[in-house]
Amino acid sequence: VVFGTKFRKPLIIPEIEIILHKYISGIIEKTKNKLLIINGTQDHIHILIGTKPDTCLADLVREIKKSSSKFINDNNYMEKKFEWQGGYGVFSVSPFAVKVVINYIKNQKEHHKKTDFKSEYGKLLKDHDIDFDERYLC
Repeated sequence: VVFGTKFRKPLIIPEIEIILHKYISGIIEKTKNKLLIINGTQDHIHILIGTKPDTCLADLVREIKKSSSKFINDNNYMEKKFEWQGGYGVFSVSPFAVKVVINYIKNQKEHHKKTDFKSEYGKLLKDHDIDFDERYLC
């Protein structure tokens, strides 16, 4: 699962990153799914989840985004309002590729010293043959 902050603002500052990741992991656990890894940068997040067959990903992502932004705002962890973007991307991963994806997510900060989110996300969409409008990658 991949999604960004609203308008790609660098809102996920180091002071709240661990708190945010722990909170999201709690949401995933509560739904009886399995968090494999969570990481990202100041403007987006990647979450690899082992899902139960009856999990509706749209509902899970909606809950993660809604609850985590409410948690950050209700606890005044930031001076500004924290918001996620409206959309998100979900990509399936073959069991054979799980370790590769875990390493990819683990190294997000290093990876994004060379590649911006828009380029990365566009490549993910192209690699998975997903049609998209460039205007919505910002």
